[in-house]
Amino acid sequence: MSDPAAGGGEGGRTGKVLDGSAPAAGPESAGPPVRGDGFGARLMAPLLLGSLLNPVNSTMIATALVVIGRGFGVGSADTAWLVASLYLASAVAQPTMGKLADALGPRRVFLAGLVIVTAAGVAGAAAPAFGWLIVSRVLLGVGTSAAYPCAMALLRSEAVRLGTHVPRPVLARLSLAGLGSAAAGPVLGGLLAATAGWRAIFAVNIPVALAGLGLALLWLPRDPPRTTSAPGPRTRVDALGVLLFAGALTTAMLFLMGLGHPRWPLLAPFALLACAFVWWQLRTPAPFLDLRVLARHRPLVLTYLRHGLTYLVIYCVMYGYAQWLEESHGFSSFGSGLIMLPMSLAAAVCALLGARTKGIRGPLVLAAGLLLAGAGTLAWAHGSTPLAALLLASVLCGLPQGLAGTSNQAAVARQAPAGGMGAAAGLQRTSQYLGAITASSLIALFYGQQADDAGLHLIAVTAGVLSAVVLALTVTDRALRGRS
Repeated sequence: MSDPAAGGGEGGRTGKVLDGSAPAAGPESAGPPVRGDGFGARLMAPLLLGSLLNPVNSTMIATALVVIGRGFGVGSADTAWLVASLYLASAVAQPTMGKLADALGPRRVFLAGLVIVTAAGVAGAAAPAFGWLIVSRVLLGVGTSAAYPCAMALLRSEAVRLGTHVPRPVLARLSLAGLGSAAAGPVLGGLLAATAGWRAIFAVNIPVALAGLGLALLWLPRDPPRTTSAPGPRTRVDALGVLLFAGALTTAMLFLMGLGHPRWPLLAPFALLACAFVWWQLRTPAPFLDLRVLARHRPLVLTYLRHGLTYLVIYCVMYGYAQWLEESHGFSSFGSGLIMLPMSLAAAVCALLGARTKGIRGPLVLAAGLLLAGAGTLAWAHGSTPLAALLLASVLCGLPQGLAGTSNQAAVARQAPAGGMGAAAGLQRTSQYLGAITASSLIALFYGQQADDAGLHLIAVTAGVLSAVVLALTVTDRALRGRS
């Protein structure tokens, strides 16, 4: 599966989201690195290792949700929190970590992120209760979110030092690290759960993060000394904006996670926090999310909407299909991971093929059509569906992910305001995380305590309707015409 960390476009870091300002040399470009090998292995190794942590953690738990639920005596509605918590934390942490990288230096923030990942691995591996796993997933979301914006900042710093742009093959390595780890995630999670137990899914983060820490300390260029002068708007972190954004998302998620028995009173604090967030973003000189710039770029907003809905469908299928394979079809965690492997591989292959195309509209229309086809295959699946049909459904659900991911990324690259490519890409990831959060809520609603055929069919129907909406948004988007 492709994931947020798998994407990326040429550009700088994620600081103030869509501030529309021209890129400027931040703290990380104030001095040359301590080595002179350009974009060589010493610079790339720790960055690639850090960049794989978010996508692999987002996908490898998919084939272990059932066994984790059985271990703690909880059902699908509860294990859905293991999915939603990581994406909620990541949705807030990605732009925040980018801003901290600007203010404090990317190497410092990169190292801090790996320390947080290590702590998360320990907390999850030793969790005495289910709540500790939620804490671990939140920490994983925060810690792994540091890798991509810090990597882009460090690459940009090296490009400034060399007087060039970041080479596209270098950016492709970051993409492939995310795609490859995401594709291997379900199989790795199933294998670890079947052989070493589900706790190994959390513990595996510890050696990887420690290895990344060691390589980063040895090879990443040091950040320049921090100045004592008052910070300007570009280096301020809109703490209140971040807190209001996180609060609004959290209350929305709490409401969505209880759709079976809606907790209507939660809508009041959500509305209050959302209104306060909008008011503050329009008032503060250095907003976390510049709403005025977004309002002036309607095609970009449509791209975010299309991307978020697409990944809402994709994550509904990924997590819902994996749980159904285990609980209704009787496969082990490892077996369901193997069945889902073609989905991930198809996504990775189509992402690479999509990156070679020049058009945008055509691949997006095809992706929406394939989403509809994949939803149709799941609508007819049942407990005795033959293995060949299960594998076909996996492939059909994987193909549109690769096409949509690269094509929407290209759309963002064309539609982003001048000087705001990195920030625009960061917000695209946030739309993807929001799709994942909503998907986990729908899965909890449709499955309840058991992933059965009826629940899968409800997921398939919902995915079909949303796919039709994505198709309509793509066909009617005038900004994509002439780019097919």
